[in-house]
Amino acid sequence: MSENVETVRADVIARYDELAKAAQAGRRPVDCGPPEFAKVRLGAACYHDTADLPGGALRASLACGNPVAVADLRPGETVLDLGSGGGLDVLFSARRIGSTGKVYGLDASPEMIELAKANAAEAAADNVEFLHGAIEEIPLPDAAVDVVLSNCVINLSADKPRALAEAFRVLKPGGRLAVADVIAEDALDPAQRAVAERLIGCPVGTLTEPDYRTLLAQAGFTTYTITRTHPATGGLHSVIIQATKPDAPPGIRIRPMRDADAAQVLAIYQAGLDGGNASFETTAPTWETFTAGKLPLHRHVAVDTTTGQVVGWIAVSPVSGRCVYAGVVEDSVYVHPDHAGRGIGLALLNALIQSTETAGIWTIQSGIFPENTASLRLHEKAGFRVVGIRHHLGRHHDRWRDVVLIERRSTTTGID
Repeated sequence: MSENVETVRADVIARYDELAKAAQAGRRPVDCGPPEFAKVRLGAACYHDTADLPGGALRASLACGNPVAVADLRPGETVLDLGSGGGLDVLFSARRIGSTGKVYGLDASPEMIELAKANAAEAAADNVEFLHGAIEEIPLPDAAVDVVLSNCVINLSADKPRALAEAFRVLKPGGRLAVADVIAEDALDPAQRAVAERLIGCPVGTLTEPDYRTLLAQAGFTTYTITRTHPATGGLHSVIIQATKPDAPPGIRIRPMRDADAAQVLAIYQAGLDGGNASFETTAPTWETFTAGKLPLHRHVAVDTTTGQVVGWIAVSPVSGRCVYAGVVEDSVYVHPDHAGRGIGLALLNALIQSTETAGIWTIQSGIFPENTASLRLHEKAGFRVVGIRHHLGRHHDRWRDVVLIERRSTTTGID
């Protein structure tokens, strides 16, 4: 990632202003070497069914894939295209979501915005709007869109974690991300990688597949896939990335747990312990102890969208340091007592199941006091089964307590 985001962004904007001017003058803009543009399927060659679309929009395309094809767009939805360029993906989306939907195109290049507006006017697309701004600072409120698209633009960001976090922020619960981009082979020599990136117009740098997966999880996406579509050049590949924001009940959003949530998370934890049936623990640990024992990519909080307060959380701990148990974790889920009955616990469990399965974890287990019937019912709804009862496992408040051992086996991982 660049240390000077603004300088890199200014360079990218200037470059794409010039490409837009070339398109406005009737020339085909090419942001990589002409041989690479021809042989690695870039631009309008990525698309089918281009009838009735303006020739100028097709000519101006700088695509490396077709995210609209996998976005499952539905009539009436609201869509955002990050780095919309000449507007081709906006126009494709506008046809699919119909007159009751809306498509926003966001671009940092003023010239690209003007080019896209002209193409939209020629296509008579009246359900689109173009916004001037950066993909790291999207000028839309939280939970504003159903789908976020992007086509060969994330690689141009000097702050890729922020760009993906912003995409997550503006998506509604259950919203979808569909991205075409370029990734690098894990072991690609840095010098060779830099040459290849310049050849196909990725001067700010590409991510590897593991890098992309980590950033998607850190942003808060709980399901994500990366599918290679065709080789680019010199160890680079065009890919389609699909991801989903966890669903949530009305008035709730689920996002990653942050250090800034410490006080609220621990207060909810203590409220659960004070009830007497949540855990053998009686006092919530320090934040340092809490976070040290939890896997960082599988810690989620539920936030009330009206108050902004954390009203529930879920996290997992590894059950053992032995490699054979690498895919086995133990969950903890707590909901503030004032917010019981809103479906928050089940939403948190579903988000956890998604994030752990995506990461290849095959078993989530938990130990619950038999008296904690609410937690047992909650886990049963999420697909957990009772393995057995461990009698008199330990003493709690001067009495012996039994523990019901439950588990959920993944339906997608570890089933061979």
